[in-house]
Amino acid sequence: MQDISEKLDQEVLARRDDLIALTQDLIRIPTLNPPGECYRDICEFLAARLKPQGFEVQLIRAHDTPGDSDRYPRWNLVARREGTRPGSCVHFNGHTDVVEVGQGWTTDPFGGELKDGLIYGRGACDMKGGIAAAIVAVEAFMAKCPDFAGSIEISATADEETGGYGGVAYLAEQGYFNPDRVQHVIIPEPLNKDRICLGHRGVWWAELETYGRIAHGSMPFLGDCAVRHMGAVMREMEDVLYPALAARKTAMPVVPDGARSSTLNINSIHGGQDERPADFDGWPSAVVPDSCRMIIDRRFLAEESLEEVRDEFRQVVDRARERGPDFKYRLSDMHDVLPSMTDRDAPVVQALSGAMAAKFGKDPEFVVSPGTYDQKHIDRIGRLKNCVAYGPGILDLAHQPDEYVGVNDMLDSAIVMATALAGLLGVTADGEAG
Repeated sequence: MQDISEKLDQEVLARRDDLIALTQDLIRIPTLNPPGECYRDICEFLAARLKPQGFEVQLIRAHDTPGDSDRYPRWNLVARREGTRPGSCVHFNGHTDVVEVGQGWTTDPFGGELKDGLIYGRGACDMKGGIAAAIVAVEAFMAKCPDFAGSIEISATADEETGGYGGVAYLAEQGYFNPDRVQHVIIPEPLNKDRICLGHRGVWWAELETYGRIAHGSMPFLGDCAVRHMGAVMREMEDVLYPALAARKTAMPVVPDGARSSTLNINSIHGGQDERPADFDGWPSAVVPDSCRMIIDRRFLAEESLEEVRDEFRQVVDRARERGPDFKYRLSDMHDVLPSMTDRDAPVVQALSGAMAAKFGKDPEFVVSPGTYDQKHIDRIGRLKNCVAYGPGILDLAHQPDEYVGVNDMLDSAIVMATALAGLLGVTADGEAG
């Protein structure tokens, strides 16, 4: 007699063509963020697929969240399928938004081209391939285990690429990730099919503005150049801060290896007059800039506190003031996220580990993501710790030109997710509910 993992394996493989078509259809909906296009379109597309299979579907707009407007409303989908009797709820969450296309593509970014077993397009790996794999996994499970206990949820959410505040954060605030309602969460982000991602580093975004005094550019000695003040800060960063960050190492299994240290990225910098409009070809005026702004993206480790991170950067700025002419500045928080890491003995981790051992014949690699994803909101707001990321795709391809996802990787991941779902909902080896 076949056990349930073999039955689910065959059922998923039989849905190969459907998995390909679903992934292509999702890629062809250009859900660019910013500004947040086609969110309702993709939610309605998924609703039309899930409703006939017995899912109760809600389309939920995240009113008054960052970016939400009547022109670009933040739409989310939550679909729930009840089993035949009470039990745990397993939730699969995927974000529908994708980043800008960028340059260097050799395929249509929204064409969903299938070539040599790879599907190309913006969002193919991050993370429309993961959404498709999770849906096919759930459908295969329900086909083979119709008498399951508990419930299954699928959500398609907005704005993960810009913080998730119009998506998972909003749903968590409304109680959709309350541990009394949902017990297990799998987010099919592209961390490779043989890895389980337990969590992520922390992040602190901040804006620093230095101030000077405006004057005629031919007589800079009568003014005070804010850009030079920012340069003094950047020299202090190069000489002191960057070496200190590189020397710190975490016990968290962060990938790639370079991200096991603390890092800081200068996200943007601008000083002086605004950039010229595209339709203006004249010259700038001759003035000494009286302000300069820099946005920083600081990623920190579980061994660091947010207060330590903030204080360290402020000390950098204060030392820069001491080294040269005095200047005024403003340092403002933009947003922050604490590090998150699920225990390896958590039920969702154990279920995925067993499913991966059955599929691949080896234990999974446990990793932590260098960047945050929507687990942060499920943990911080929902207070739900039993959450991980697992899905198809290669993390390094995210946000790159010619982004792709492998069909075989999606099939393998769908088999793992379907088998883990069976374990979490107590389905026995012969496919019966326990």
